[in-house]
Amino acid sequence: MSSISIVGLGNMARALAGRALVGGNAVEIIGRDRAKAKEVAATLDGATVGTAGSAPAGDIVVLAVPYVGAAAVVREYGDALRGKVIVDITNPVAPDLQGFVVPAGSSGAQEIAGAAPADAHVVKAFNTLFSHILAAGPAEGRPLDVFIAGDDAQAKARVSAFVESLGLRSWDTGELSMARALENVGLLELGLMNHSVKHTNFSLGITLLG
Repeated sequence: MSSISIVGLGNMARALAGRALVGGNAVEIIGRDRAKAKEVAATLDGATVGTAGSAPAGDIVVLAVPYVGAAAVVREYGDALRGKVIVDITNPVAPDLQGFVVPAGSSGAQEIAGAAPADAHVVKAFNTLFSHILAAGPAEGRPLDVFIAGDDAQAKARVSAFVESLGLRSWDTGELSMARALENVGLLELGLMNHSVKHTNFSLGITLLG
């Protein structure tokens, strides 16, 4: 199994941590508010608490923070992230939900990769799942799908193994440039939520025919 450090204390951080622990992974919770981090860890059987800004214990570091601060978090850690696999779960969506807050032709994951040490490997994943859907896991016999993108094959393989330890299906979509497409899927889901589905009790996935 994997050793995971989750930077963030929100709903996605809690959902990922809970499923990761059930899947047999070692989980470290990190937040700027250490007291709150301890409170979150106390609700999770077996999670440890790290120190913000110090080297994360996990080989895989999940950025479970809002996109607006994600690159700054990576820069703050600096060389402490050398050799790590950094999982970006963010959606850099503009406040009006009509586009993105990243440069044209780029993606949140690529911007984060630009802030990371050269020997760290950024993998996009989990950005197309709502937190309560992730926490609940597969429903009605249908697996939950996690789409990933990244430039390093070994890093993607490690993230795929982590995804599968959560009881989910991993789908490799290609190089990190495909993160732009995955972030568009996140935007699509917000559009569905606001204009047709009217709630967040859904997920998008792959149905193999034949």
